[in-house]
Amino acid sequence: MHHIDIELIEMTLDVMKYVIGRVSATEHQIGKPRKAEELKAAVGETVTAKGVGGEYAFNLWKAHLANTNVPVDHPRNLAFVPASPTKAAIMFDLITSASSIHGAYWMEGAGGIFCENEAMKWIISLTGLPEGAFGVFTSGGTAANLSAIVTAREHWRENPKYKREKGLIITSMGAHSSIKAMAKVADVDIVLVDSEEHLTGEALQETILSLSEHQRKCLFAVVATGGTTNAGIIDDLQSVAKICAEEQLWFHVDAAYGGGALVADSVRHLFNGIEKADSITIDPHKWMFSPYDCGAVIYKNMELAKNAHSQQGSYLEIFKDEGAHGFNPTDYQIQLTRRVRGLPLWFSLATHGTDRYKEAVERGLELAQIAGRMIEEHPDLELVREPSLSCVLYRRKGWAPEDYTHWTYENHQKGFALVTPTKWKNGDTYETCSRFCFINPDTTERDIEMILESMV
Repeated sequence: MHHIDIELIEMTLDVMKYVIGRVSATEHQIGKPRKAEELKAAVGETVTAKGVGGEYAFNLWKAHLANTNVPVDHPRNLAFVPASPTKAAIMFDLITSASSIHGAYWMEGAGGIFCENEAMKWIISLTGLPEGAFGVFTSGGTAANLSAIVTAREHWRENPKYKREKGLIITSMGAHSSIKAMAKVADVDIVLVDSEEHLTGEALQETILSLSEHQRKCLFAVVATGGTTNAGIIDDLQSVAKICAEEQLWFHVDAAYGGGALVADSVRHLFNGIEKADSITIDPHKWMFSPYDCGAVIYKNMELAKNAHSQQGSYLEIFKDEGAHGFNPTDYQIQLTRRVRGLPLWFSLATHGTDRYKEAVERGLELAQIAGRMIEEHPDLELVREPSLSCVLYRRKGWAPEDYTHWTYENHQKGFALVTPTKWKNGDTYETCSRFCFINPDTTERDIEMILESMV
């Protein structure tokens, strides 16, 4: 037993040394994937009857596996929506795991849930939602969107005439893929407004008028986007909210990516109308500098979410008892089992203060504008559209779709940068172009310059 304890201490020290090295390093490799067969040949059998030992397994990770991942916080990882968790958040993610807190019920996780709720209060304050609005942390935007739409549908079905109807939602073509995925899981139909530019109340009204009588009966919610993933476009939330109020529809805002920009004074006005939402999705693991995974779903009326999601079971009754004294996050979203994933965000906010968050988000917005100017000044490059939030769509003149793909793979193989192509609807056709998304405040102007130079 004593021998095992020494091994455990040594393993803990090895892990801590690795973590300290990771968080203190100023340069990281952009790893590149290898085929599963290659990795199997390199590491061999690792899950065996007797085990291979922690030290051996850890060395396999360091030698063969760690460098096949692309760190989301690399300053030249500008693909998809990257992330840049603060060092404080990463370190407290270790504390979160080491503390073994079940974050479903206050009775088991009071201290962790208290901290999550302190972070949530700050997020709510950014939205301008009325008194009584609150939210919980989820695994990400898909779980948050699903939780919100199930809440909306269950509230709609309280009316007996809709009890057996399959619901319908409207969103824009530019909405995140998770909206379509979530609609499948919730078994609701979806109508897309045919535009990648921002959704307006007028376009929404036209779409509603084009529905059949039965579709109109089944329409219960509209999903607007507070910063599309592809281009950073914010729907006209004010006018969409107005139509939702007139038509008595649930108004959900998916701000999974863009929600972090609510803290930035320079763009806050673009989100006007978000305070009228019935529910909002924001992902702190995107633009609030939290580690994966950390999403959030926020409701104007928490009771409606509780009616939809609170799980019943004889062994769960103790958690509902008055003696449990507190807030149970599991009652407001689809997952019963949950880690206190908002805890690293709380520690990071407590460590750095919200002003630092404001500065870091403003830097991401500024980098997009800088990149836009560099592209406009470059003879071989041009903007596809003006940068919006921290997304920049641009084209290399004369390139075909395969040129973008080849360029992406070439830069990735070199371990230089990860910048991926996307598609943009240009009239009736889709154009392949390149895309930057800036989250990491450590990305430099020189990084942008070098990436653009590599296209020529």
